[in-house]
Amino acid sequence: MNISRFEPWGLVNVLHRDLDQIAARRFGLSDAEDNGHSIADWLPAVDIVEEKERFVLRADLPGVKADDIDVNMENGVLSISGQRVTETSDDTDGVRRLERTSGKFYRRFTLPETANPDDISAKSDNGILEVVIPKQARVKSRRIAVQSS
Repeated sequence: MNISRFEPWGLVNVLHRDLDQIAARRFGLSDAEDNGHSIADWLPAVDIVEEKERFVLRADLPGVKADDIDVNMENGVLSISGQRVTETSDDTDGVRRLERTSGKFYRRFTLPETANPDDISAKSDNGILEVVIPKQARVKSRRIAVQSS
């Protein structure tokens, strides 16, 4: 299973996205004014394990409700997306620190040919999304006899 992402400009893109987010917060721009340039605000950590009969993908999505997660399979690509909502507070006194990232997330994975796209299942429990991708039955090779005429 291909688990590496090709991002030659990854660091520059992260810097650009972070600077855009800082400017948006500083000048009070909303998502509607962002012109839809941002696909994701954060990337969940993902583990992928290959077992004998299946692949298991586990994504850390703390604070994300199961209803806010979309798992799609199209043309051999598994996509996981959704949104974590920020908790709002009316408290304006004192110092407040926000370290947990919120907003949209989006991850894509190219599945190997051995994956069975028809029987993929997903469940969310205690902030962990588990996607089970069964493998297709292996076709055994057989010798074909050549007859002479």
